[in-house]
Amino acid sequence: MGTVGRGRRAPVAVDATGLAQGAIRTFFVRCMDHHTGKPLPWRHWLQGLVTVDVDRQLLLSPAARRGPWNDCANLPALVERANQVVPIGVVLADAEFDSERNHTYIRQQLRARSIIPAKRGKKTWRVHGVRAEMRHAFPRRQYARRSLVETVFSTVKRKLSARAPGRSLFMQMRPALLLGLAYNLYRL
Repeated sequence: MGTVGRGRRAPVAVDATGLAQGAIRTFFVRCMDHHTGKPLPWRHWLQGLVTVDVDRQLLLSPAARRGPWNDCANLPALVERANQVVPIGVVLADAEFDSERNHTYIRQQLRARSIIPAKRGKKTWRVHGVRAEMRHAFPRRQYARRSLVETVFSTVKRKLSARAPGRSLFMQMRPALLLGLAYNLYRL
């Protein structure tokens, strides 16, 4: 466990995971498919977004939204809420959150270091600024600690639940956010 103190600037990891809607809704959708003969409708799922303190493995700012969706635009809000809980020194995220705007926000507004790999498949001449720096001199050893956010997701889904039941999106978001609170209580 990391130390808690005034001078501590926490390394945080940001990631997203999907949560199942629940067995009851799936049952009724399959019954509808069986009786009508129509193909199953497109199903959205709930996507949980979290910022995790890597040293203490605690959730700092959980959020939930309907998926599938690009989470790149949600990074500044997540990190800002986490920064209100504990000062942030390093932000680790996967390539899903890669954008020059996110790097600039983290480095200039939060005065923290951003370690987000550049997306693959982009033309080299389009990558500039901080993203070019991430492509040429990427700190792999520090980035390896980002895997701890996957450990937190695995623990939440195994120990607590991988589902967020509810008929509406609003009712599904409540249990998803309560999972984060329950996990933090479990860790303490």
